[in-house]
Amino acid sequence: VLQAAAGILCYVGAYVFITYDDYDHFFEDVYTLIPAVIIIAVGTLLFIIGLIGCCATIRESRCGLATFVIILLLVFITEVVVVVLGYIYRAKVEDEVDHSIRKVYNGYNGTNPDAASRAIDYVQRQLRCCGIHNYSDWENTVWFKQTKNNSVPLSCCKAALSNCTGSLTHPMDLYSEGCEALVVKKLQEIMMYVIWAALAFAAIQLLGMLCACVVLCRRSRDPAYELLITGGTYA
Repeated sequence: VLQAAAGILCYVGAYVFITYDDYDHFFEDVYTLIPAVIIIAVGTLLFIIGLIGCCATIRESRCGLATFVIILLLVFITEVVVVVLGYIYRAKVEDEVDHSIRKVYNGYNGTNPDAASRAIDYVQRQLRCCGIHNYSDWENTVWFKQTKNNSVPLSCCKAALSNCTGSLTHPMDLYSEGCEALVVKKLQEIMMYVIWAALAFAAIQLLGMLCACVVLCRRSRDPAYELLITGGTYA
């Protein structure tokens, strides 16, 4: 079970990293990735812990089981920290995006796309949005003023339309919703994946600790078992 949990935790952490890479231009605080880093480390550690637990159970070692419980307790505390950090950074997402998104849009260069330009086009196509609050935001960008063709990037065009040119004279061809709110929503969803994963596996670990404690208590209360293990006999 722990090995399966470890694999899922690592998958969640990797998903956060991959998704964050698509939106990193809109979110400058790299410390937001700390919960994802921790959850990957916890997943790796859980795999090792699972092996220790199996060996301790097979050998019926009290020392091994006690070590297993202590390590699980430390990992449980770590996952509680992940949950707390996840909530803290989730609350900061909106301020971070609001702080950086205007700078990213003002740096857009449609004729020679750089990383920021590709990020904007990706987000507008992926989230089906245009501009910061709506497509009219493009009128205030350096790129729009330089091109002087009264058009927004083609990534603002609705996917179902093949003849869209991005012209503001045909606003019905463009996505009407702004990207800022959708980027915030997406990043907050990513944080919630981390939070729910940490909560779910913290509960599993708590159950594992309780089971191991029950086994330890039974071993300590069963003198016949202790004598059998040490090779002793009753008088």
